[in-house]
Amino acid sequence: MSPSSLPRILADTPQASIHRRFHDPTKIQLCTLHNIKTGGCSEDCSYCSQSSRHKTGLKATPLVSVETVLSAAKVAKENGSTRFCLGAAWRDMRGRKSGLRNIKAMVEGVRGMGMEVCVTLGMIDAAQAKELKDAGLTAYNHNVDTSREFYPSVITTRSYDERLATIKNVREAGINVCSGGILGLGETAEDHVGMLYTLSTMPSHPESVPINALVPIKGTPLQDNTPLPFTDILRTVATARCVMPTSIVRLAAGRITLKEEEQALCFMAGANAVFTGERMLTTDCSGWDEDRAMLERWGMGPMKSFAREAYVEKAAEVPGAKVEQTLAEAV
Repeated sequence: MSPSSLPRILADTPQASIHRRFHDPTKIQLCTLHNIKTGGCSEDCSYCSQSSRHKTGLKATPLVSVETVLSAAKVAKENGSTRFCLGAAWRDMRGRKSGLRNIKAMVEGVRGMGMEVCVTLGMIDAAQAKELKDAGLTAYNHNVDTSREFYPSVITTRSYDERLATIKNVREAGINVCSGGILGLGETAEDHVGMLYTLSTMPSHPESVPINALVPIKGTPLQDNTPLPFTDILRTVATARCVMPTSIVRLAAGRITLKEEEQALCFMAGANAVFTGERMLTTDCSGWDEDRAMLERWGMGPMKSFAREAYVEKAAEVPGAKVEQTLAEAV
């Protein structure tokens, strides 16, 4: 496959037809993820290096300063990122009033740069969601991780319904929901369907859907898991695009293991966002220069901040019958 073959192949796939109806297929959202509080989490997520229950050698650190975050966001913006994401290794935000106050200042500062800002802070209640909304938060990430059926095999300290409750609090506060899952936890193809079913049958589709491929980390219970075939990732991306046509579908953790041609196939299948920069929490990430060069080779470029809002407006102009017809044509 070569970059010159991209337009022809794009025209031949049903999910690409859906993608073109609701998005500009030449634009990729560049997101940078910044770890604002590392390690020491009380949860037992089997895949996570930041759990205090796993011996991964990761040292727990306190919440970083507002100035540190705004400096990192400035670097990200200068390198082309339009969404800046903040991650803290916490179970929830109970009793963290000073932490929430500082995070709101981070949100306000990043928004002041003209960037979208997303946070992932564990479980939050309705009042905390409202505070984040008032600070200008664009999106809140809270993944469902996998299907409801397989979930207890991965995590026991937080229930599936607790995850859905946080997502409900976020949605009702008027914050965009960012929610996806992780492939390669030991699940089956049916669990991939189950995860996408949960996401696509929410009261409204998530604004963005991160698709992660497990990065096995020494010291975690899943350290010896075998990576899934690339076709499983591709199929999940394509299905996500078909059932959630207006959502941003993001290649998240594990993208660094994909060949350039495999990433291009994911873009053709409907993915239109990536994490880029120096690190992705505790794992490696493709760098800005590398990603810009890759996109240029495939005739693509960065998506502007808040571009999805225009896509949603465009989607609203398409009669429901036309949307159903487009989805039916892809099946």
